[in-house]
Amino acid sequence: MRFSSLSQWLAWQEHLHFRDIDPGLQRVGAVWQQMGGSSKLPFKVVTVAGTNGKGSSVAITSAILQAAGYKTATYTSPHLLRYNERMCINNMPASDNAICEAFQRIDDARKDISLTYFEFATLAAVDIFCREEVDVAVLEVGMGGRLDAVNLFDTDVALITPIGLDHMAWLGDNRELIGREKAGIIRSDKPVVCSEATPPTTVIDYAKSLSAPSFLRGRDFDYQDHKEYWHWRNADVSFEQLPLPVLAGKYQLQNSAAVLQVCQLLNQQGLKIGEDAIHHGLKTIRLSGRFQLIPGTVTRILDVTHNQQGAENLCTVLRETQSQGKTYAVLAMLKDKDCKAVAGALNSAIDGWFLAGLEGERGMTGSELGDQISGITGASNTQCFETVKQAYDAAMTEALAGDRVLIFGSFHTVEAAMLFLPECQQPVSRAS
Repeated sequence: MRFSSLSQWLAWQEHLHFRDIDPGLQRVGAVWQQMGGSSKLPFKVVTVAGTNGKGSSVAITSAILQAAGYKTATYTSPHLLRYNERMCINNMPASDNAICEAFQRIDDARKDISLTYFEFATLAAVDIFCREEVDVAVLEVGMGGRLDAVNLFDTDVALITPIGLDHMAWLGDNRELIGREKAGIIRSDKPVVCSEATPPTTVIDYAKSLSAPSFLRGRDFDYQDHKEYWHWRNADVSFEQLPLPVLAGKYQLQNSAAVLQVCQLLNQQGLKIGEDAIHHGLKTIRLSGRFQLIPGTVTRILDVTHNQQGAENLCTVLRETQSQGKTYAVLAMLKDKDCKAVAGALNSAIDGWFLAGLEGERGMTGSELGDQISGITGASNTQCFETVKQAYDAAMTEALAGDRVLIFGSFHTVEAAMLFLPECQQPVSRAS
């Protein structure tokens, strides 16, 4: 074996390819073919693309499928604390040994073909899922869809979550262009579910060109919120008094409604997902970093939100869960994100901003972030620090009993916080 530990493999992969992001299926497809694989996998596949709500939708789908008794795999990215989180079977991350063995099989097959870090992960996940003989896999696209490594594999049901402006340098600078990239996961004659009532027309047009049935919220399925419970229906089935998903935020009903439509389509394809499984699944969703509450004299909230659409959702949840005290924000972001749009969407809900830097070439320093957004947040209301820990300590010093500290802006921000928060080193009570 080339390396004896997972950390060694990952360090090597970070520098193997000449660029971190290199969309395209030719290289990764050639390696998968050398491994004896094909685009059609030996289990049901749900592929999830979109800008916001992908992680939540994967978690909801997985919880319901597991409740229905299926051996369910999930592939997600990025991870928070451990690389192994990216590839799970029935919520259990793959072992270091299983991943290292998969990496060696990929390395043997690739010969002189260069792969990115993400491409290695995608092939390893699917290789492990095949060997473990899972019943169904829920695969989250990393970026876009059409040229993403996950799109190497044919989907049985495509799910496209709300589309916003993100990764514009790669995907396009408007929803129609981005929508066309996301629509690349659709397959001929296979259904696509859209969480949005009005997705970009490029998504619908592309589905039509493939004779792929499309299912839109409000047209083909819908839901009603009754505060303590909710109803769901489509043309054939209706569910009354469903439990609210344990993920915080009313917008999670939009994600859940689309997942229920996915489940009905899977039923038409031979699976058996009953109402009992839906009830149980909605109550047992497990997902870190999405309005994750850490209780205490001062409540801490961890959230990976990093774009305008997500920030608008986050602002709504903060108001839905309004506390008697103040809400302070610890924010750290990457350079390629629209920090002004994020700050603008949330500023009305924040009483004080504590800005931090993130390590790495893509990370923005606290002072750079301050230069960008202090015109929105107010110079007197904004403080800059070198690290997330320093910004957090300053926010906690200012916070009083009953206040909240929101730590957000990136997966990297939440990861940094988890590493120093003792509550994150063991199971905690979560709203998500």
